[in-house]
Amino acid sequence: MRSNRGRDTKPELAIRRLLHAAGYRYRVDTAPIPGMRRRADIVFTRRRIAVFIDGCFWHGCPQHYTAPKTNADFWARKVEANRARDSDTDRTLRAAGWTVLRVWEHESPAEMFAAVRSAMEDTTGSGTDRS
Repeated sequence: MRSNRGRDTKPELAIRRLLHAAGYRYRVDTAPIPGMRRRADIVFTRRRIAVFIDGCFWHGCPQHYTAPKTNADFWARKVEANRARDSDTDRTLRAAGWTVLRVWEHESPAEMFAAVRSAMEDTTGSGTDRS
């Protein structure tokens, strides 16, 4: 389990490269709300956008998740608890006025970038101000 990265995964690095090249600036692996014990992968603090790049195994991707045969009950509870925590995090952030984006690690970086760009445009009305 130690080899599972908490940050700087390949999908994260790919989307961050695209965002940075497009002129967007962001925070990495940061709690969107001070004191919140949950961290988003990419945070645009001024725009109040939190991006979570969810792993297919850990968050139970409907397309790619397959339950392990060994210790199946433990893993089923673990993934369900992760999903419940994700829902709670989304509710908490939205209640505080944040836009929450959740993308799967299997999505292409271009799709992820398009989703973030769309959210950025929705929060300002235009995509020219990049902060």
